[in-house]
Amino acid sequence: MKNSKIRLEKRHLKIRSTIKGTKDRPRFVVFRSNAHIYGMLVDDKIGKTVISVADKTITKKDLTKTEKAKEVGKLVAEKAAKEKIKNVVFDRAGYLYHGRVKALAEGAREGGLKFYGF
Repeated sequence: MKNSKIRLEKRHLKIRSTIKGTKDRPRFVVFRSNAHIYGMLVDDKIGKTVISVADKTITKKDLTKTEKAKEVGKLVAEKAAKEKIKNVVFDRAGYLYHGRVKALAEGAREGGLKFYGF
């Protein structure tokens, strides 16, 4: 358990060393716990979270965790469109691009966000 957490932190630091969010192109951060998933748009220049969405806000029932992740991605894209944000830099936060993280990214792409970097 301890080793996997250390590996996750190392991957996250390596990713964050190359990815920076700006006002025009914020960083799209993913946080995944065992039960929930969160998507946030962060402007690193001022250190503020512009948009934040959690799967707790989804009203649909009987969805799997992967389906909820896709819905969160769509909600982030919808809120970003209201803020006139079209381009983001995807920060998977050390998680592997698979399963719920991938579903969240695909939902955001379907909602209209364009991803740069990786």
